[in-house]
Amino acid sequence: MGPICPFFFLVLIFLEGNPAYPACNPECICSDDSFGRSLLCMDTSLRKILGNIPKDIKKLRIENSHLTELPHGTFSNNSALEFLWLNFNNITVIHPEALEHLRDLRELRLQGNRLCTVPWTAFQSTPALNILDLKHNRLDILPKQALQYLVNLTYLDLSFNELMVVSEDVFIQWPMYQKSQKLISRAEGMSNVVLALHNNPWMCDCHLKGLVQFFKFIRPPVILMNSYLMCRGPLSKAGQFFYEVKLNSCMKPKTSTPNSNITVQVGLNISLSCLAQASPLPNIVWNYPLKKLKEFDVSTSPIGEDSIHSELVIPSAHLTDSGNYTCVASNSMGSSSAPISLQVQPVPSSSSSLTSSGEHSYIYVRITKQTVYGIVLEWYAATDNPSETWFTLYFGIYEAVKKETVSIGPGINTYWVNDLLPATKYEACISLQSQPPRKDQCIVFVTGNDISELYKREKVIHIIVVLCALALAVPVGMYVCASEAHLGCLGHCLDNCPPRRNGSRCPSTVIESRETITLLIKEGL
Repeated sequence: MGPICPFFFLVLIFLEGNPAYPACNPECICSDDSFGRSLLCMDTSLRKILGNIPKDIKKLRIENSHLTELPHGTFSNNSALEFLWLNFNNITVIHPEALEHLRDLRELRLQGNRLCTVPWTAFQSTPALNILDLKHNRLDILPKQALQYLVNLTYLDLSFNELMVVSEDVFIQWPMYQKSQKLISRAEGMSNVVLALHNNPWMCDCHLKGLVQFFKFIRPPVILMNSYLMCRGPLSKAGQFFYEVKLNSCMKPKTSTPNSNITVQVGLNISLSCLAQASPLPNIVWNYPLKKLKEFDVSTSPIGEDSIHSELVIPSAHLTDSGNYTCVASNSMGSSSAPISLQVQPVPSSSSSLTSSGEHSYIYVRITKQTVYGIVLEWYAATDNPSETWFTLYFGIYEAVKKETVSIGPGINTYWVNDLLPATKYEACISLQSQPPRKDQCIVFVTGNDISELYKREKVIHIIVVLCALALAVPVGMYVCASEAHLGCLGHCLDNCPPRRNGSRCPSTVIESRETITLLIKEGL
C-alpha cells in the first residue's frame, strides 16, 4: 500500500492543476482556436439550445439545425460568450430576456431564420455588441427606438427582409450615428459604421420620403453596404433607385364632386362621381341609404400620383334610390367626404297608378328561415305597378309605440332580422311606400326562453316555424314558436290562423301536419 499512496497523491495534484473540460454533446465538436474555446454544432437534430454548454465557451455556433426559439434565460450559465452564431435554423421567437448575462457578446448572427419581429429591448443586456446580422429573415417593421440600445454596433445587416417603410428617425436616433455626427463636426475620425438594407420590398410613397432623403445625404463614417436601394412599389415608382426617386409629402384627402345636387326621372341610368387628392392614394367608399339591401357598381381609377377618381352607377333609377350619397376617401393621414343629393322623380303618368295601387294592393308576410339569432322575412305584394312599388318595413318589440323603419326598393321581397332577444314578443309589418301598415300586413311572433335550448332543438323549431308560416301569408295573431316547441304552442298557432278569403280559417297543410310535429317532438329530434 505504501508505493500506491504517493502515486495516487500525484494524480490528484495533476487533476487539480489541469481540470478536464466538460464533455461536448455527441453531435457537436469542441475545439480551441483564435477565439478561445468553441462549440460547433452543424447539421444536427437539435431543437433547442443545449442546457449543458461548458461555461468557458466563448464561441457557440449552431447552424443548419432545427432551433425554433430562444427562451428566457437561454444563456444564463454562459456569460463568457463573445460570439453567437445561430444561422440557418427555424427561429421564429426571441424572448425579450433571452440574452441576459451576455455582457461580453460581440457578434450575434441570425441569418436565414424566420424572424418576423425582434425584441429590440433585449440588447440592453449586450452593451458590447459590434455585429448584428439579421439578413434573410421576415422582418417587416423597424420601430423608431429599435437601435437605441445598440450603442457600440458597427455592422447591422437587415438585407433580404420584408421592410417596406422605415422612418429616418430609426437611424437619426441611433447612438452610433449621433456619435459619428459629433466627431465629424470636430473633424475627428472613427471607424466605419456599415448598414445593409438592400433587397427589401420598399414602398416608395410619402411615408418613405424621410428615409430616402436621409440616405441621399449620408456620408462616412456611416456607409451603406449596397447604396442601390430600389423601390418595389407603387407601380409608378417600381424599379427606381432611392437616389433618383422623387416623393411628395403625405397629405390628408381632399374630396370633391362635379355635381352635388342631381335630379333625374324614374328609369334613367345615373352616374355619381367624385375626385380625391391625397398622398398616399386613398381608399374610396360610398355610403347611401339602401346600401345594406342594394349594391351598386363602383369603379375607381388613379389619375396621376396623388389623385383618384371614383364612380357609382345606378341602373334604371327607382324612387327609393333618392337620398344622400356620400363619397368617403381615407388614407393614413385622415379622411374627407363629398355628399351628393339625389332626387328621383316619377314620370307624370305613373303617379296616379301608384296612388291607386295603395288602395287595391295586398301584402302577404311570412317567415321563411330561422336561425338561433334571427329570422328571414319574406313578403309577396300584389300591386298595380310592381316595377315602381317600394315598401317600408316596421319592426320592433310588440308593445313599443315607435318601431324601427327601413325603406325597401322595388324587386326586393326579403329582409334578415338579427340579434333577437329571448322570451320577447315582436311585430313586423310591411306597407306600401311610407303608408301606415294595416293589420293584415303584419306578423307577430315570440322568441323562446333559452337560446342554448333553441340551438339544441333547432331542427324541430325550424320545422314548426315553416309550417306555422304557411298559415301566414298572415296578419296579426300569428305566433311563431321560436324556442319551446310544445303542442300547446302549435295549438296557439292554429287557433290564431286568420280568416282566408276562400276556404277554411287554417290551411290544410298545417292541420294535417299536427300529428307529424307531435311525433317529432316526442322523438326529441
